[in-house]
Amino acid sequence: MLKIETIRRDWFTDIRSNVLSGVVVALALIPEAIGFSIIAGVDPRVGLYASVVIAIVISFAGGRPAMISAATAATAVLFGALVRDHGLDYLLAATILAGIIQIVAGWLRVGYIMRFVSRSVLTGFVNALAILIFMAQLPELIGVTWETYLMIAAGLAIIYLFPRITRAIPSPLVCILVLTGVALAIGIDIRTVADLGELPDVLPVLLFPNVPFTLETLLIILPTSAAVAAVGLLESLLTASIVDQMTDTGSDKNRESVGQGIANIASGLFGGMAGCAMIGQSVINVKSGGRTRLSTFVAGAFLLFLLLVLGDLVGLIPMPALVAIMIMVSVSTFRWTSLRDLAHHPRRSSLVMLATVMVVVWTHNLALGVGVGVLLSGIFFAWKVAQIFRLTSRLSEDGMRRDYLVEGQLFFASAEDFLGALDFAEPVKTVVIDVSKAHIWDLTGVNAIDIAVLKFRRAGVEVEVIGLNEASATIMDSLARHDQPNAMAKVLGH
Repeated sequence: MLKIETIRRDWFTDIRSNVLSGVVVALALIPEAIGFSIIAGVDPRVGLYASVVIAIVISFAGGRPAMISAATAATAVLFGALVRDHGLDYLLAATILAGIIQIVAGWLRVGYIMRFVSRSVLTGFVNALAILIFMAQLPELIGVTWETYLMIAAGLAIIYLFPRITRAIPSPLVCILVLTGVALAIGIDIRTVADLGELPDVLPVLLFPNVPFTLETLLIILPTSAAVAAVGLLESLLTASIVDQMTDTGSDKNRESVGQGIANIASGLFGGMAGCAMIGQSVINVKSGGRTRLSTFVAGAFLLFLLLVLGDLVGLIPMPALVAIMIMVSVSTFRWTSLRDLAHHPRRSSLVMLATVMVVVWTHNLALGVGVGVLLSGIFFAWKVAQIFRLTSRLSEDGMRRDYLVEGQLFFASAEDFLGALDFAEPVKTVVIDVSKAHIWDLTGVNAIDIAVLKFRRAGVEVEVIGLNEASATIMDSLARHDQPNAMAKVLGH
């Protein structure tokens, strides 16, 4: 019964809105897929077939309903050198291997890495993608005729004003229909989808890449496949988190990882390149009312219908209509409140967000930008935790015993402060290091205790470590080198 309810929720809730939103996304996928094919150095059909197959497969196998996955720039840019040096068949083989790697990553529960991506990094990722989406429209905005600007302005007006009349039909779809009708009626000389490249008119067929199954082939495609798998998973999991927030629902990140792998294997077997989640099209889908797997399925299925049956009509769609939609996506995606928050949020959080944005926009490498953001977040967090570390001491009345009280977290960032606060030259007979108000986290913290004990002993001082909590005692017993296991095993104060 629960399974039937899940199917009904994921597929058959508000069917009309999800079908219409899928139609809008399908139209928006065409220029993107053609452009990404050009980036990868392959025929437009490779990107279009990939978008069809990935969207359909991920609608069943993915872990995030209503998220759109297809051919993307993030993965396409990684294929250029491989295609240039070895040809299309090696791209298809690399796509299949990337899918296998993603499935393994899903089985290893790589989805949990999202716990280590801070909100500042996520905001920076979203803002950077919004900027990149807008920058991708610049070729259609620079050096064009005044009619193009007028059409784009009209498209934006329809997108933002039509919902005031009715929300029964997604305004981006109305924008495409109206501008296409106007362009055909007036006969405006303006760029259309057909100008981007030839659209396929036959179904993709199942085929295996014509490459030798040897170790040499594996070594050729493995670096590309590993990079594509990593970048694809990173963008997909981050996009899933964004859609989670937009729809106030949850998703299964590990299932999404496996689903992306299955979709990419299918894409490679049907002549397509690897892809991943697309934040732009996902935002279009959600903004147009898409909430279920049906919207993702319709996007892929209707894209195939457009290519095979309505290819000539699709080719007539004016580019300004699609540019207007993508500008709307860019504006909607950018977290404008993050600019205001710069004055109120902690400086370190703002720096992480800005660094993520700058690296992504400068390099067009999402993985590198997010990596820099996560690294900075980790450094700032460690520095902040290290600041609450404190060590105080008390000398006995006879001057023969020094008691040290350690408070806070003892790990790699505070170990130096711990050692620096100890007086190894003091002429005492006994030293007691009380860690009952501290926690030892890592090998560096254990090593700091080791060094302290060994230095005191070399000076002829009897030293004892007391107050270890259970977790600290466990790590000390496992990693400590000095020979006082009884002291390590003491768990006092509980």
